[in-house]
Amino acid sequence: MLVRRLARPMLAAVFVYGGIGVLRDVRNHAKAASHLMEKAPSSVQDSVPEQVPSDPETLVRIDGAVKIGGGVLLALGKCPRFAALLLAGSLVPTTLSSHAFWELDDPDERAGQQIHFLKNLGLLGGLLITAVDHEGRPSVGYRARHRADRVAAQAHQAKGAAKLSAEKGKRKAGLK
Repeated sequence: MLVRRLARPMLAAVFVYGGIGVLRDVRNHAKAASHLMEKAPSSVQDSVPEQVPSDPETLVRIDGAVKIGGGVLLALGKCPRFAALLLAGSLVPTTLSSHAFWELDDPDERAGQQIHFLKNLGLLGGLLITAVDHEGRPSVGYRARHRADRVAAQAHQAKGAAKLSAEKGKRKAGLK
């Protein structure tokens, strides 16, 4: 559909651009990320496996790569639902670390960050809609249920036909 072909690249553009910006300025983005990481409860920090990087700069690089990769996939319409979920997962920590308007005292700065927060909330909504979009095709669950219903109906018909055939056979044999 034409709308999807236009809307996906439009939605993806902000992520590709933002991902490139993140990779160009890892240090400043890492400062915002470390601020968020410091605020995380110790129970969350302790539950992170050792294999998962905890260095803010590494996490920011991963986030930038996810934004670029997910954005490109979404723009090209390749695995769009998966790409939208990746981008949504990337958007939440970015929004919380970069646009925490509730922590600001200056009314002008607070208003500006609140606008960015709400913009990201709107982007998140668009990504969630994209993540559940089946492009007019029924979902796998629907198709499975529909197929199961058809198989059950065919089995019921076959059972009825077998019963009818058995009754005819009994009549022919004179067994009634």
